[in-house]
Amino acid sequence: MGFQDDLKQLSEKIKQYRDEARVQMHLAREDVKDEWDDLEKDWERFRGKLDGILHGADDASKEARQTAHKLGEDLKSGYQNIRSRLK
Repeated sequence: MGFQDDLKQLSEKIKQYRDEARVQMHLAREDVKDEWDDLEKDWERFRGKLDGILHGADDASKEARQTAHKLGEDLKSGYQNIRSRLK
């Protein structure tokens, strides 16, 4: 599996966690909502970076790919944390 496939898979997993967390948001306390808002800003940044890498994959630097992957992993952890706190 290539790097693009890894990023696409990561994006789908993040989307799944994000969607599940959104369903449970009505039960969240205010501090969780603040954390959610911060993650949503990072989600938009991640999607922008991912789109740039996937559409210009040959031109994307290793650093750009690594930055996107790190941001994606951080987002995944953040959404997992919210999901755990809402259960």
